Amino acid sequence: MIPIAIPVLEEEEADAARQVVLSGWVSQGPQVAAFEKEFAALVGAPFACAVSSCTAALHLALLALDVGPDDEVITPSHSFIATANCIRYCGATPVFVDVDPTTYNLDPDRVAEAITPRTRAILAVHQMGMPCDLKALIDLADKHGISLIEDAACAAGSQININGRWDLIGRPHGQIACFSFHPRKVITTGEGGMLTTSDPEIDSKVRLWRQHSMSVTDTVRHGSQQVIFENYLDVGFNYRMTDIQAAIGRKQLVRLADLVARRRALVARYNDLLRDIEGLRLPLEMSWARSNWQSYCVQLPDRFDQMTVMQNLLDQGIATRRGIMCAHREAPYQNEEQRHDLRQSEFAQDRSILLPIYAQMTVDDLELVARSVRKELTS
Repeated sequence: MIPIAIPVLEEEEADAARQVVLSGWVSQGPQVAAFEKEFAALVGAPFACAVSSCTAALHLALLALDVGPDDEVITPSHSFIATANCIRYCGATPVFVDVDPTTYNLDPDRVAEAITPRTRAILAVHQMGMPCDLKALIDLADKHGISLIEDAACAAGSQININGRWDLIGRPHGQIACFSFHPRKVITTGEGGMLTTSDPEIDSKVRLWRQHSMSVTDTVRHGSQQVIFENYLDVGFNYRMTDIQAAIGRKQLVRLADLVARRRALVARYNDLLRDIEGLRLPLEMSWARSNWQSYCVQLPDRFDQMTVMQNLLDQGIATRRGIMCAHREAPYQNEEQRHDLRQSEFAQDRSILLPIYAQMTVDDLELVARSVRKELTS
């Protein structure tokens, strides 16, 4: 079986986790603090705060920017449902706008049309690791005095060129960027997330909220030579990352550049093998973007049925996934008025499939997938 993805977890990660287990301190502690420091240094962010998931990160990001009832947040429907759900957690309304059909990322022109006096923020997604048009979105946010949050769940290791400089995604351009370390991502801690920001006030807020808004952290209390009674300063959350996860994450960070380089090489080979199949549209990387290729998504020729192609590949031992979901088609959002045309988002979900890609994938495996896809689409 050729799976859709496999995380790279080796002896170094196992040994790092083992050391934490044997240390007796397994919850949020020194490993989390070290992981935050190393992640911030890598992406060029003044602050990084580790949390339990990217969903938690997005929720805290919206709260830190005072998103609440009666507010609207512009975002793509064409994203994992957590993007929209986090807006709902705050009592705000997700305003879904369509994506650019060439990149599957937010179309800035559609965003501009959707801005109203109730718009509090733009929640942009770097879909499947492909950087979105940050420059255009930043200009829109600045022009209208609204915030910009990056859902960078898939984008650790991706880069974008802004003002003539290549930056890793996570270097603050908007107010906050949020990452996931789920096993489907390029680097993983099992579960887990991270927020980066240049705003010390935002960093202080999310650090407080992630641990029940406790005034004194566990590490300070346990290290004190005097008795300390903590207070709870606000309604907070249990959004902590464990030291076990962070220890694994630190080892994963060391691997990140090599993992991205390997994925980029695999994508180049995929493109060489698939580019001449009539009607098959390969993913496009803009000149100002360098994707980590968290996923490799192709759009099928019109004459082929998505489910049939996927099932035929699965019968040959090749796992695929359908195009990225559209939140507005799911039960929690189906009854809401959709103000904007989402035809490109729906088309991307219905006509695209994700092919296997992971750093351990051999050239033989990749060529087998490519031959199988060619056979399905040329027979």
